[in-house]
This record gives sequence, C-alpha cells and structure tokens, in this order.
Amino acid sequence: MARQGWPRLRVADWHETRDTLHMWTQIVGKVRLVNAPLVNHWWNVTLYVSPRGLTTSAIPYGTGAFDVEFDFVEHRLRLRGDDGTDEGFALAPMTVAEFHERTMRALDRLGVEARIQGRPNEVDPAIPFAEDDRHASYDADAAHLFWRQLLQASRVMGEFRSRFAGKVSPVHFFWGAMDLACTRFSGRPAPEHPGGAPNCGDWVMVEGYSRELSSCGFWPGGGEEGAFYAYAYPEPHGFAARPVRPSGAFYSTENGQFLLPYEAVADDPEPDRALLDFLEDTYEAAADLAGWDRDVLETDPARWAHKARG
Repeated sequence: MARQGWPRLRVADWHETRDTLHMWTQIVGKVRLVNAPLVNHWWNVTLYVSPRGLTTSAIPYGTGAFDVEFDFVEHRLRLRGDDGTDEGFALAPMTVAEFHERTMRALDRLGVEARIQGRPNEVDPAIPFAEDDRHASYDADAAHLFWRQLLQASRVMGEFRSRFAGKVSPVHFFWGAMDLACTRFSGRPAPEHPGGAPNCGDWVMVEGYSRELSSCGFWPGGGEEGAFYAYAYPEPHGFAARPVRPSGAFYSTENGQFLLPYEAVADDPEPDRALLDFLEDTYEAAADLAGWDRDVLETDPARWAHKARG
C-alpha cells in the first residue's frame, strides 16, 4: 500500500465540489437515518471513513442489510445488498437533483424503500434535493484529496479516542455540518440545548447535547485548508482562556470553539504529535475546568503491550 502524508487541498480551490458533495452525503445519510434504529446523540445517522471513501456501514433492512459507499478511488457510489446485489453509478459532475434521482432508482433496484425527508438540514437555504440544480460540481481529484485528509484525521483521532475508558463516540462523519467528529462524555446530564441550527429542529440538538461533553473534529472550513476544532458543552468558565498547543491553535469567539488550521498540522515536522497535543489540551481544559472524574474516565491504551502480540 502507498503511504501518503497529509495532503494539501485549499478550500477555495474546491468549495463548489465541497458544497455539492455535502448535499450528496446528506441524501445518503438520510437513507441510513430512516432505516437504522435511534442511537443516543444520533450516532445511527453517521458515515464512516473507509479504505476507499465514506460508507454507511451495514444498514439493517428487514431481516437483512445493505450498505452505501462513496468510493473516492474509482469515483462511484456503490450500493450492496446482503443477497449479493450490487448497484451504483459513476460519481461525476451532476446536479443534486440528478444524484438524488439516481440514488433512489439504485435503491429501488436493490429492493430497498427509503422515504427520506426531501431537503437538507443545517444549511440555509435548504433547497429540496429534487429541485437543486444549483450544486452540480464534482472535481474527482479534490474529492480524493478530501478523503485522504479524512483518513489522516480519523487515524489520529482514533488514537486519541483509545485513551478514554468512559462513554465516547466512534470517529464518525456527520453529514449535517460535513464534519468528522469524536466526542467524550463526563457521564453527567447537560442543560437543555437551545437549538438554533438552520433548518434543523431544536429537538435534534437537544438529543445531541443531552449529556456533558468534550468534542473534537475536522471540517473543510475555518482555515485555508480546513480546520480541526474542539469545544465543550456546556462550556465551563475559563475554557476560552486556556492555553492550548500547538502555537497555531486559537479560540474563535465567532465559532465558540478552539480551532487549529489544517495547514498548521500539515506544515508541522511532527503532524501527528501536533494534532494529538491539540486534542489532549482542549479535552483537558474541558475536563479540568468542569471537574470530570479523570481517574475513572481515562485509560492507558498500551496497558497490554507487555503481553504477547498476535
């Protein structure tokens, strides 16, 4: 396998493809949403980074299952059933309306009925998928590079996740805001979230933020090449003033969270260490200031390293 570093992709060079792909991922994500049982904080709706792109993983359907994957290597949308059925079509420049129609037809051929809500969430304006001819770009090279950014982010965030023994989410891709996220929880309830996300019911945010948390992630915004982020809910007093590594990290009052531009990580001589420092420092700021029981919640990921491998 080819070993590649942290790929470079300026947001300004692919924002039209990014915005189109955002709508495409919402359509596929909603297919998972309507077929998978609710899991706390909407973990049942997310996509996951795969060795070829972004996947729903197995979605239950009747007594079987199917999956949908954005393949950013061969640039295809792949839909597979447990009976061996394999459907799909090429990813290429097309309107959201056409992508929606082709996806629904492919699901029909797969024998899957998916009555999704026909408009996107967390964006404004929320153009109905079947009417959206505004978003129609697909730069295959940019989509491939974005996926490789997600691969790197997911890999390091996965290492960070392994250090926590408490309740912690998978490293997963939320199609609402188009971000890769991982969230740790203190175990305590949180104040009811006020909501306010565009074209998204407040009750959605109430479920998502029903427990005290420290969250981190990556999204293709907030920096010239995207940004890593970290926030706490509820945000404890003094959180924004906490010093955080590396030097490129800062607290954005506009976004209400710490940001670390992707380019600051990619330019660092030790990018993995730089990102892990950011993830650790922002988590510790939330946990220390809010009085989390860190002795109980944290663990040593190398605790069995002294035993035989294999």
